[in-house]
Amino acid sequence: MGGLLFLLSLAAFFFNFSQARSITPTSTIPQISTIKTNQTAATARSCSYTLTIKTSCSSSKYTRDKVSIAFGDSYGFEVHAPRLDNPSSRIFERCSTDTFQIRGPCTYEICYLYLKRVGSDGWKPESVKVYGPDRPVITFKFNKFLPNGVWFGFNHCRKVSASVI
Repeated sequence: MGGLLFLLSLAAFFFNFSQARSITPTSTIPQISTIKTNQTAATARSCSYTLTIKTSCSSSKYTRDKVSIAFGDSYGFEVHAPRLDNPSSRIFERCSTDTFQIRGPCTYEICYLYLKRVGSDGWKPESVKVYGPDRPVITFKFNKFLPNGVWFGFNHCRKVSASVI
């Protein structure tokens, strides 16, 4: 069983490596991007992540918009939560901090994070902190209203090179 898991992990790594694309580090200005979920991550072991999302004091009073998140590493391991919001609760109110627990594939160093908002209320996140197993906390500072219906965030990933193997 352990050997099969190792072989699957090794195959996923080489598949991800062969699919690597050149990504240049960006400035700290948020950008819009299209997210494609990595299907090979389904074979990876699962980890728990804690997210703290601070909503700006200059945001709308509250939002009923659908909010999604995706983050991951240079190797293609991605954690995706299609819906963080809860219209019946008071999540993402102005000047608030909300905490979420989500599970997903274990990642190496998290180097990108995107948010997606769909709706008409609008929302201005100030920052998103990701706490993962055996990794330092990483903070992504937004402090901008999210556009409607597109992935918006940061990608600080570097191209994976053969010297990493």
